Amino acid sequence: MASDLTALEAALGYEFRSREPLLRALTHKSRAYEESSPGEDPADNEQLEFLGDAILGFVVSDVLVRQFPAYREGQLTKLRAELVSEGHLHEVAQTLGLGEFLLLGRGEEMSGGRAKRALLADAMEAILAAVYLDGGLDAVRCVIERHVVGESEALDVAIPGVNDYKSTLQHLAQARRLPQPRYVIVSSNGPEHAKIFTVEARVGSEWVGRADGLSKKSASQKAARMILDQLKVASEPGSSG
Repeated sequence: MASDLTALEAALGYEFRSREPLLRALTHKSRAYEESSPGEDPADNEQLEFLGDAILGFVVSDVLVRQFPAYREGQLTKLRAELVSEGHLHEVAQTLGLGEFLLLGRGEEMSGGRAKRALLADAMEAILAAVYLDGGLDAVRCVIERHVVGESEALDVAIPGVNDYKSTLQHLAQARRLPQPRYVIVSSNGPEHAKIFTVEARVGSEWVGRADGLSKKSASQKAARMILDQLKVASEPGSSG
């Protein structure tokens, strides 16, 4: 397990001074109940999940206020909701390969627990709490900024009318009487925990955008944004498009 944990630390970009909080963060209740003695409280990751959820909400809120000073409360709320959502945390956990490090009970192991969306998202919150307990607020802020916010594709899809490029492209195509956008998944490559999707967007035969993303949604948003940029250039004075 020591070498495995070293690999996880490398993926996180944080080296624990004590492995105890990390091991607890990786321990699902099914494993804790199997290993606990009668009358002993199982040492699972549920308390760390609770703490990690609170830390995540605070740090993400702080980062967003600093990163988007012109955004109003409603916009920031939508962004935060996307970044702390189960779906996004599941993607982060997959990127880190977190599933292979989990300590599961026999039943949970047999039922495919290492790939379960909710279980991985919960474990991700517990990992953040473990980083906080081991290294403090600055340490967990670095991990959250790098993996949860960072260059997060979620920022491109969270605010309809602001960063929802697919909806914007659809409305622009209608306004210009162009064919409606079409999206095709061109390929999906890589391991299950870090799969990369390639999506091609088309408006008629002239406007084409192709982009990669960690999810079909994010790749589609990027491809739509590429076509929006093309249409913007074509509408500029002096353009031959």
